Formats: sequence, structure tokens, C-alpha cells
Amino acid sequence: MAGVKSDVTMEDVARAAGVSRALVSLVVRGSPKVSDERRAAVLAAATQLGYRPNAMARGLASRRTRTIGVILNELHNPFYAEIMDGIDEGAAALDYRPLIGTAGRRPRGEQQVLDAFLEMRADGVSLVWPRLPTPAILTAAATVPVVSVARGFRSRHVDSITNDELAGARLVVRHLVELGHRRIAHVDGGRGAGASARRSGYRQAMKELGLTRGIRVLPGDYTDTAGVEAAVRLLEARRLPTAVFAANDLVAAGLIDRLEDAGLRVPDDLSVVGYDNTFLAALHHMSLTTVHQPRPEMGRRALSALVERIEGGRTAPLHVRISPTLVVRTTTAPPPRR
Repeated sequence: MAGVKSDVTMEDVARAAGVSRALVSLVVRGSPKVSDERRAAVLAAATQLGYRPNAMARGLASRRTRTIGVILNELHNPFYAEIMDGIDEGAAALDYRPLIGTAGRRPRGEQQVLDAFLEMRADGVSLVWPRLPTPAILTAAATVPVVSVARGFRSRHVDSITNDELAGARLVVRHLVELGHRRIAHVDGGRGAGASARRSGYRQAMKELGLTRGIRVLPGDYTDTAGVEAAVRLLEARRLPTAVFAANDLVAAGLIDRLEDAGLRVPDDLSVVGYDNTFLAALHHMSLTTVHQPRPEMGRRALSALVERIEGGRTAPLHVRISPTLVVRTTTAPPPRR
């Protein structure tokens, strides 16, 4: 028998056995859906290649590892850490161990982490603000329970815990208009989860309030760097807006930092609103008006949804959409009198 080789993958076993990678994954998890003939072929190939023989033996003896894979899009945004707090709390209460992987905001990185969790036989996977293509997520959901946090799904095979992004953006625009603002710009979140809905909500609210001509969307991303770059573009324009709706709190922080470097005062010269209500927004020197998402609660609900599928065998989809609220602090005020 060949020795254990840590570099042997499921793809290698699948190729040697003449089957798909998904079928190998089913064998690893001890699924009863695999025929005896194909199971024998996969086990023989795994033994010959030295692919995790101990892990496979455990997989045949027990279908549970009591581990949950959690894929965080990145570590720099406190939004992810605060959702992870909720997942960790829920996992501890239900005697599960979370395994954390990060993807550096790269879909390919997410796929690599996801594959690793499947190979380690995680009982379920939580994707926090995933950028993975939908087909890749559905493929994983055919093997283990999957829940998506902050990105909605219509599939009955993937649960989701989301915030009503459209409603959140409308809250922002209406708040600013009630203060007297008419020239309101939006720095969007690029391809990030929820960014399209926030952008659409901004556009819709501006149109409904008769401010179509004032719509201005600046390309961005969910980073403070995107906020700095947006501020530079605004400062280069001949006429500044009186308020800016930033895609999230990090974008707002970068925006405010660059505007203040240029000598502008927030909110005396320009109001700024963020999104997520992370701990950054509540810091005294920031005191950012922002849209609140209950991040720890979203994490706890995601963990609960996974355990329901794992232990209760629930097959009906669970799609939770949480209504947002606006937290008004000191970065918004009536527009300046020019």
C-alpha cells in the first residue's frame, strides 16, 4: 500500500477511479446514494494513491465531524468579524467547532477554501458575503448543507440570511432628503454582495423623490481605499454634492479621511452616510450615520440554519431577510448654505 501523500486531492482519486469529484466526496462522507461497485472503485483508488486513508475510514464509520466551515471573504472588514462572533457563539452552544478560512476577496480563493472544507468533511459550510459563482455554490450544496450570509439565494438547496438592501438604501436617501439635501452621490460596492441592491435602492429612491437629475454613482468597492479614491474624484469635480451615501462603513471612513485632509468638514460642508453599523461607526471620532445590520444575530441564525439541516434533515429552504434600521449620528446635517 502506498504511503499517505498530503498532496493527493479528490480530483486525483476521481481521475484514478474514473468517476467525478462529486462522487468521491459522497464516498468520503459515507453517503448511501453511492452504489457498492462505485464505492469500491473509489476506495481502491484512494488506497492506491494514499489519499487520507484514516479520514476516509472515519468517514465510513461516522457521518458527523461536528465541524462547520466558515468562509470569510476577507479579514479587514469588521463586518465579517462581527458575523463570525455570532457563528462562534451559536457553534459553542450547540457543541460544533467552526473552521475559518479566508479568501482575500477572490472567488478562486473561496473555491479553494470550500474544497478544503469538503475534503475535511465539514458537516456544513457558511459563506459570508460570497463572491463565488452560483453554480459552484449549488454544487457544494449537493454535498453538504450550505448557508449564505448577506447574499440572497432563490435556490431551495441553499439557505440564506440577508438584510433588505433595497430598503436600507431608501432609508438613507429619505433621511438625507428630509434634511434638505438634493445633490446626493453614491459610492457603490462594486461586485460585492448586496452592492447591486444598495445601488438600485439609491437610484429608485432618488427617482421617487423627483431627484433623477441628481443621481450620481461613483464606482467603488467595500474598502476604505475605494472611499479615498471616490473622494479624490469628487474633489476634482467642479461642483461637490452636499451628501454622499457610501456603500459601507469602510468606504465612508476612507471618504471622510480624504475629505478632511482637503480641508472639508463633515457634516458642515458635506454629509456622509455608511452601511452596516460596524464598531467603526460608533467610535467617538467617527460617529457615523449608518444603516444597521444585526451582524452577530445574522451569524447565529446562519449557524442555526446549518444545524437544522445537519441534525433535523430539513429540506425546505430557509430564506431570512432582516429589515434594516437607520442609526443617525453626527455625520449628517442639513446642507450648507452656499
